[in-house]
Amino acid sequence: MSVSAPRKVRFAPSPTGRLHIGNIRTALYNWLYAHQAGGGQFLLRLDDTDAERSREEFAEGIREDLRWLGLNWDREARQSERISRYQEIVAKLKQQGRLYPCYETAEELERKRKRLAARGKPPIYDRAGLFLTEAEKRALEAEGRKPHWRFLLDNFTDDPRQIERRDICWTDLVRGEQRVDIGSLSDPVLIRADGSYLYTLPSVVDDIDFGITDIIRGEDHVANTAVQIDLFAALGAEAPNFGHHNLLTGADGQALSKRLGALAVASFRERGFEPLAVVSHAATIGTSDPVAPFSDMAALAANFSFAKLSRAPARFDEKELAAVNARLLHELPYEAVEARLAEIGVAPERAAAFWEAVRPNLHVFEDVKPWWDIVRGAFAPVIEDRDFVATAAQLLPPEPWDEQTWAVWTAAIKAQTGRKGKALFRPLRLALTGREQGPELKKLLPLIGREKAHARLAGQSSKDEIAKAV
Repeated sequence: MSVSAPRKVRFAPSPTGRLHIGNIRTALYNWLYAHQAGGGQFLLRLDDTDAERSREEFAEGIREDLRWLGLNWDREARQSERISRYQEIVAKLKQQGRLYPCYETAEELERKRKRLAARGKPPIYDRAGLFLTEAEKRALEAEGRKPHWRFLLDNFTDDPRQIERRDICWTDLVRGEQRVDIGSLSDPVLIRADGSYLYTLPSVVDDIDFGITDIIRGEDHVANTAVQIDLFAALGAEAPNFGHHNLLTGADGQALSKRLGALAVASFRERGFEPLAVVSHAATIGTSDPVAPFSDMAALAANFSFAKLSRAPARFDEKELAAVNARLLHELPYEAVEARLAEIGVAPERAAAFWEAVRPNLHVFEDVKPWWDIVRGAFAPVIEDRDFVATAAQLLPPEPWDEQTWAVWTAAIKAQTGRKGKALFRPLRLALTGREQGPELKKLLPLIGREKAHARLAGQSSKDEIAKAV
C-alpha cells in the first residue's frame, strides 16, 4: 500500500487479560506512527471472538490502561459485533474454492506430522480434506466429526497436489525486504471445528473494512504475514504495509512470560510510575536512542523512527524504568504538577518553592507527601547531639528567610562550635527533617520557617506543630 496514504493503524488486543509491557510497545509504536503525520488515525480493535475467555472487565481495563498512557483512539471496534460480516466472507471463500473442510482429529494430524518427519520431509498438511468426495464427508459427519476449515494457499499452478515454490514479498517497515515461500507452509486453519474463528480471517477482514494502511506488530508474526497477504489477494484487496518490531526479554535475556502480571500497566500505575515515563521507556528500549524521558507525547512522536529499532530483542529492566521515572520527575516544571500538589494539600503560596526544593529527591510522585509532612510539621525530630543543636537554635537568624539563610546560619554555627562537614550538617538535618538525606536545606529551611525550626532543634514534639499546620 502506498505510504502517501493517510496513516491508519490499529491496536488489536484480546480482552482476556490486562495489558502488559509487551502490549504497550506495540500499541505505542502504532500510536506514534499514526501521529507523526497529519490526519493519521489510531483504531482500538478488541479481538473478542473467544467468548469463553473474553471478559468485559478486561475490555474496560484495556481502555483504562490506554487512556492512562495517553494513547487515545479515534475509533473502537469489537470483533464479536462483526460475526455476520465474517460469515459473508466465509461464504465468498467457499464459493471460490479457497476454503475447504477437513475432518482429521488433532491426534491424526500429529501422526501425519511424525510420519513426514520420519521421512525427512517438512510437516506440511497434505490437503487430504480438499479431495474428499461428498459421500466421504457425509460418512465422516455421520461418525460425529465436525470439520475445521482451511484456507487454500495460492502455491500451485493447476493441481493443488503439486505444490510449488511461491515467494510472498513485502518491504517491512522495520526489517526491510522480506520473502516467505508459502509453498513451504500448510494451508492455515481459519475456522475451528466448533465454528469459532482463529485470528487470521477476522483480522484481515477488519483491516480491509476499516481501511488500515499499516500493520505494526511483534516479529513473531512475520511468518503469518505471507499467509495474510495471500488472503488479502483472495479477497481482492491490496495488503497494508507491515512492520515487525523486536520482542522483549527480561534484563537477564530470558523470556518475560512468567512475570507478565508484575509487568502489567495497572501494576506500573499502582507503583507510582508516571505514564510519560512508561511510554518514554517503552519507546526507547531496543533502539539506538538513549533510554530517557520525553517532555510530552508530541516530542516522542517527532523522535520516533523504525530505522532506530534494533533487530536484537529489547531488554526490559525495571530498574531502568525506575531511573527514567525519577529523571522525568526531576525535570518536570511546577506548572505540570501544580494541580497534583494542590490535591495532596500543599499550600498554594508555598507550592512552587516546595516543588523546586523536593523534586530532585523524588523517585515517584508520592514521595512528595512525606516531605510536605516534614515541611508542615508532621514528623518527630531526631536529636543526635542535644548541646550542639541547642547552640544552633540560639544562632537561628531572624526572618525573613531565603536560600542564603542556610549558609549564613551554618557559618555562624561553625564559628561558634568549630564544627564542619558531616559533624556540622548531619545533626542539623536530623533535627530539622528526621532524615539523614533529602532536599537541599538551603531550599527547605525557608519553607519550614523559624518557629518550627526552633522547636525542632529544641526537640519538641511535632504534635503541636501538626495542629498549627492543620
